[in-house]
Amino acid sequence: MPTHDAHKQFQKWAEEYGPVYSLILGTKTLIVLSSAEAVKDLLDKRSAIYSDRPEMYIGQDLGSGGLRLLMMGYTPTWRSIRKLVHGLLNVTAATRYLPYQMLENKQMLYEILQKPDDVQHHIRRYANSLTTTMTFGWRTPSENDPQLRQLFHGFEEFTALAMTGTSAMLDSFPLLRRLPDFLLPTAKKARSLHKIERQLYVGHWLKAKQGLTDGTAHPSFSVDMAKFQEKEGFSDPLAGYTTGTLLEAGSGTTSDTLYAFVQAMILFPDVQRKAQKEINSVVGDKRLPVMEDYPNLGYIRGCIKESLRWMPTTILGAVPHATTQDDHYMGYLIPKGAGVMNNVWSINMNADRYPKPREFNPDRYANDSQSLFESALNPDPSKRDNLTFGAGRRICPGIHIAERSLFLGISRLLWAFEFAPALDPKTKEPIWPDPEKLTQGFDCGPIPFLTHITPRSEGRAALVRKEWQQAQTLLDPITKQWNEAARREVIGM
Repeated sequence: MPTHDAHKQFQKWAEEYGPVYSLILGTKTLIVLSSAEAVKDLLDKRSAIYSDRPEMYIGQDLGSGGLRLLMMGYTPTWRSIRKLVHGLLNVTAATRYLPYQMLENKQMLYEILQKPDDVQHHIRRYANSLTTTMTFGWRTPSENDPQLRQLFHGFEEFTALAMTGTSAMLDSFPLLRRLPDFLLPTAKKARSLHKIERQLYVGHWLKAKQGLTDGTAHPSFSVDMAKFQEKEGFSDPLAGYTTGTLLEAGSGTTSDTLYAFVQAMILFPDVQRKAQKEINSVVGDKRLPVMEDYPNLGYIRGCIKESLRWMPTTILGAVPHATTQDDHYMGYLIPKGAGVMNNVWSINMNADRYPKPREFNPDRYANDSQSLFESALNPDPSKRDNLTFGAGRRICPGIHIAERSLFLGISRLLWAFEFAPALDPKTKEPIWPDPEKLTQGFDCGPIPFLTHITPRSEGRAALVRKEWQQAQTLLDPITKQWNEAARREVIGM
């Protein structure tokens, strides 16, 4: 098993052994699905028996206290919490968060205009602040917020730890778990990370919950969950980790995808010019793109779908599914308890499905008007345009919100800015980012790269400043949180 860039080895095995192959990892079996057809047949159509999770001692037991929804088995607790999450993030509910997305997007554009070299930080703040507002009721107004930095740094550490060889060994050979901590530093590190993470997530939850008592709570996922907790009686740590899971998913996947898109625009300038031409014709230069423009911006929709394909954040399907009973497929036995991996990278890089797969080409979706969720439900696997959000009963419930955030992010970045490679200060030669160098873990993205970002015109720069100046009238001048009058008038909450 590779310790770095595992997706490349899984792709090599898929090319050698076909769309369904297995790995024997100690006492465990891992089935790898490397075709959209296999994913549809098993994870979607047979989701009743393919929605469990394999045992993850380091990631779930030690690193999450058994509380992380992402890694939780297909238990009554998981099904109950999942039902709640789906109800609060479905396509109808997602529309009420649009004012949050609009405001956070305007701040992101302004910050990039002011400090273009820090584009990754601005994108991360955008995604994180939107998620904290929806989940807890408060914004993350600054990229220097220590809790924002703790979230990204801690989750990167956690995912890297959960995917180490030691973690796999402890899952494959449970007897090794009896070894003392001085022989298992990974176990000791997992406990330490859990302690810090639990303090962050449960602290956020208790703060939001306290708002119900003292009358300061703002409408959010946490408010609804607190009401659900009174009825069901689950613990504060479970509630904290549930809201923390939403924070991870909403912050990481969206920001990594947008950052990858910026890299693609540097590497593929012809795509950038074509996308900007479409925006010019539909939107013009007197206003920012809005959600109502979405149906008329087919090439921009293609940019969203191609970003998710070209650099999928859940590069190996995040966490494997697991079977709850024996099954048979293509003449193979898939045993009860086997892990089942959605090999997203290999499917996305299949040259038969996507010619020249490492080229960023939004025209692949020229005739595709499906939403991301409609695509996931399409019974024809050849018509599914993304696998980043998972499959079956484990599909990400935030897919509707993510699509809106990505559209506003991508369309407005293209409307406002030009993206080019940074120049070497001595040679004046372009410094091209390397799209093959990725962060490691469940969620992957580009490693930090240099950019040269400039406004497309002074008129557009002035409008970015004006839009953010007007947006700030919705915020308290000191705390930079939504003021009550604006929240009631604009959001209707």
